[in-house]
Amino acid sequence: MTQTPELAYSISATTREPRAGEIDGKNYYFLDKAKFEKMIGEGGFLEYANVYGNYYGTPLGKIQERLDQGQDILLEIDTQGALNVMNKCPNGLFIFLLPPSIGELERRIRGRGSETEESLAKRLGAAKAEIAVGRKYGYVVVNDTVRNAVRHIKCIMTAEHCRIDRNQDKIEELEQ
Repeated sequence: MTQTPELAYSISATTREPRAGEIDGKNYYFLDKAKFEKMIGEGGFLEYANVYGNYYGTPLGKIQERLDQGQDILLEIDTQGALNVMNKCPNGLFIFLLPPSIGELERRIRGRGSETEESLAKRLGAAKAEIAVGRKYGYVVVNDTVRNAVRHIKCIMTAEHCRIDRNQDKIEELEQ
């Protein structure tokens, strides 16, 4: 995010165990189930969902801090969470990252080394339904390489910032 200082990455919270090399507060906020459920009860999440037997959610306090600082927020969330955010933030910018193919998606998931054959089959089975939900997003980016995906996302964000409806105050100021 250092290349785009006006963009803040939202760190999600989860109840799943950290994978090798993951750091609490950097990759995720790793919470136990009781703490996560307490935060749910207190309205502490912009969105949350139970995915593959673990909770995942976007801590609301961190989002509000960044918005108050004038930053855009990048949420890396699944389709279930995105649908919840779409309902709460209909003016948000929603970009669906599409894998180049189901075969490549399988290769990437296997590469993590954290899935059983059963959980892999469950994830791949859910992928087609998630891809169908992608039709509800405003944009789609094929995640063939990180470099290309980032370039496309930056272009979309730039275009969104230039929209007339987001710049009415500037136009009105100059018309006077």
